[in-house]
Amino acid sequence: MMPETNTPALPDDVTQCHALILHMATTLDTLTATLRQQEREKARLLHRVQQLLEQIYGRRSEKIDPAQLLLFVEQALATAAQVQAEPEPERGETIPSKKGHGRQKPPAELPRLPIEHPVPDSDKVCAHCGKDKKRIGQDVSEQLEYAPASFFVIEHIRPKYACPCCQEGVTVAFKPAQPIEKGLPGPGLLAHVAVSKYCDHLPLYRQESILARHGVHLSRKTLWGWMWAEAVLLEPVAEAARMRVLQSKVIHTDDTPVTVQARGGGTYTGRFWVYVGDAQNPYVTYDYTPSRKRDGPVEFLREFTGTPESPRYLQADAFGGYDGIYAAGNGVLEVACMAHCRRKFHDARKTDVNRAHQMLAWIQQLYAIERHAKDLAATARHALRREKSKPILDTIKAWLDAHRTQVLPKSPIGEAFQYAFNQWAALNRYLDDGELSIDNNVAERNLRGIAIGRKNWMTLGSDRGGRAAAILYTLIQSAKRHDLDPFVYLRDLLLRIPTHPNKDIHILLPDQWKTHLLPEATAPFKL
Repeated sequence: MMPETNTPALPDDVTQCHALILHMATTLDTLTATLRQQEREKARLLHRVQQLLEQIYGRRSEKIDPAQLLLFVEQALATAAQVQAEPEPERGETIPSKKGHGRQKPPAELPRLPIEHPVPDSDKVCAHCGKDKKRIGQDVSEQLEYAPASFFVIEHIRPKYACPCCQEGVTVAFKPAQPIEKGLPGPGLLAHVAVSKYCDHLPLYRQESILARHGVHLSRKTLWGWMWAEAVLLEPVAEAARMRVLQSKVIHTDDTPVTVQARGGGTYTGRFWVYVGDAQNPYVTYDYTPSRKRDGPVEFLREFTGTPESPRYLQADAFGGYDGIYAAGNGVLEVACMAHCRRKFHDARKTDVNRAHQMLAWIQQLYAIERHAKDLAATARHALRREKSKPILDTIKAWLDAHRTQVLPKSPIGEAFQYAFNQWAALNRYLDDGELSIDNNVAERNLRGIAIGRKNWMTLGSDRGGRAAAILYTLIQSAKRHDLDPFVYLRDLLLRIPTHPNKDIHILLPDQWKTHLLPEATAPFKL
């Protein structure tokens, strides 16, 4: 006896069988397509999760094992070897020696405190003949030491004179103008607090506790009031730097978010923007906006214009807020960042090994050429790029065209392809002028201090705090660009600015100050 089954009876009619088979085939195709879509979505989400995990726990470096790249650069090895080969020095040319790795001596300009260690009397007698030994010299070794910073109070004594007969005509000695009129802080203290926060990333609440350890009790609210007054006082110098940056042929720009406390509670995201001038206008300026709307950079760069014969260049990432500047017809051309393009393919290397590493290998070649061109004049650098870099970029473009239809648009490698296509003209623009850079790393480096500081002070108290920070960051980073001590620079500005004429404000810019005013600058007090 056959067991009973729940299998439905199949039709005997051939037409019905064909219809059933067709329906099953259609259902199978639909399920297969759905499964493939779910697999793609799963891979995309896993890629996003991996990116987030790497951002939180992983290394920030984008270095790739050279052995992996060698698999994709057979045709490029000869070019890379030719680019990286160092030219032999001409007769009479000296090769700079590499810095040693031994212990460095303390700076010669530091004060010395000699401490002489006596020889025991028993060791001053010769063990052989019993006569007294004579001093024939000394051994000197140096030890770098630290004494805690000290605070002191300056008493401004102003003698008074009056007529002893009529008690009229009282005369009082003149008191020099102060950064904060009738305020407690001296210029050195104001400079110290500003540099500690905006250069050394010490939030005001930490400075409050540090000051208390020295017996100086100042609230962070008081310190913030000083920073705002200092920023207002020095704003004309920062504005002069901004006007000079706008005269640059090339400006590098980027932005970074910052959390801002809202009135009445809660927070919102503001933005710091950096604008780096070229070699003829060597300043780093910052701007703050309460949002990332395009009117921020548009307003800042309103006077940054060129002509078709003499264009200006703005190098930035692919943020759409800059598109209006490029499309305005004011002679500003877009220069994209190859490092951003590289990052897209680096992020896709685990989902499409072959294509991602092929692109990374070509980009590595482009950077090898840039290392060789770094010390060349702009005209020679332009010629080298046209000879060496352009053929590689042409090869990349042909490869992108050939593989574009073979990648899924929403996959990591597809997004990398799309980024390269959208930015291709701007990615190639650095070939047009030797003064342009292959990437926008200089702007990112000048935002790194804000990123580090943000981890310490966490939030801005208000938009006013953002504007004050932008002014002080401008002066500190511009001073560092000229290898100046930010404290010495700010302190001297605070001494001069109350009586400095507006028409000569450019003399206070870091490079001008270094040339004309640094030799006569008053040294900080030392007790």
